[in-house]
Amino acid sequence: MQPGGQRDEQQEARPGRAALAADSALALVLAAALTVATYFVSRHQASARPFDAGAAVLVIASAAALAALRTRPVAVLAAVFGIVLAYLAAGYPDGPIWLAPIIAYFTAVVRGHRLAGVAAAIAVFGIFLLIHLLLGRGPEPSAAGIAAVAAWPLVVLGAAEAVRIRRVRTAEATRIREEEALRRASEERLRIARELHDSLGHYLSMISVQSGVALNLNPGLPGQVAESLSAIRQASKEGLRELRSVLRILRQDGEPAPHAPPPALARLGDLVDRAAAAGLQVRAETSGTARELPFGVDQAAFRIVQEALTNVTRHAGTDNATVRVRYGQHDLTVQVDDDGQGRNDGLPPPGGSGIAGMRERAAALGGELRAGPRPGGGFRVTATLPLDGSE
Repeated sequence: MQPGGQRDEQQEARPGRAALAADSALALVLAAALTVATYFVSRHQASARPFDAGAAVLVIASAAALAALRTRPVAVLAAVFGIVLAYLAAGYPDGPIWLAPIIAYFTAVVRGHRLAGVAAAIAVFGIFLLIHLLLGRGPEPSAAGIAAVAAWPLVVLGAAEAVRIRRVRTAEATRIREEEALRRASEERLRIARELHDSLGHYLSMISVQSGVALNLNPGLPGQVAESLSAIRQASKEGLRELRSVLRILRQDGEPAPHAPPPALARLGDLVDRAAAAGLQVRAETSGTARELPFGVDQAAFRIVQEALTNVTRHAGTDNATVRVRYGQHDLTVQVDDDGQGRNDGLPPPGGSGIAGMRERAAALGGELRAGPRPGGGFRVTATLPLDGSE
């Protein structure tokens, strides 16, 4: 029998001290039980060699080897079969000593060493023939006896394989549950990051813009008022920088975007009003038949418009923007245009994550987002969100 054996893809964890102690205790108990049982069995097998110290040593050795069964299952299986072969070759009685190789055989297969298990089954059959044919132990075995000896290793092999498959499936189910928990945690982290960016970032941007407008339009403000507005503007900028730092921690590259944010497109009018309060004139247009939208599409559309308007306020250098919402038969399209002189390369502002976040929202629903300069000047953000498969 080869000591290696083919190892199944299942990887066993290194056993702990408690497991090794339990195996050692089992080996000691089994050694005592097999020794006593073999002694009494030998008294009823007159043709066998009487039980003596040599038999006791071999029986104890076969049981003691099981103490290393978790760490070296194939080596233990080979060692136990070697001990049993020596025991039988010496003429000692058949019987309880076979329990040790059965345990070693079963454990090796359960732990994934199927090739070693097949080799052990062949070895059992070979030992039976060697003992009876070459050593002349007892009468010549009958066909039924040979079939029985050939059958029980296969039965043990089948039972061990069934246990092994069950363990593999249980481990796989556990791994899938753990991966699902990690995925949900990642989605929740991304959802939190996006909500922070879209809501808190939006309000901080409005504070910064409005305080800056107040300072620029009123150069004659009293010193204390001007200092307060400057402090408000500076604090909002610092808040935005801190927010981006938190978002970089929460956001990890390659993670999927969440698929079920809460709905909010009905609040589009409130968003337009807030933008107007910040000095941005927004014209909203709706085409198609307005209707209730799927859960994810509703929220994603609102957040995309919100982020696009925030970018217009901060980077476009214009006071005008147009929001167009088109209800199609199979999709929803939102488009935000401005006529400003911001970046015209289609890239997000340095250090920002607004366009990336909008793309993630659209991609999470199977849609797409295009952002870039529009004909005639200015910038355009267009998101197309499918209405099916987004519940």
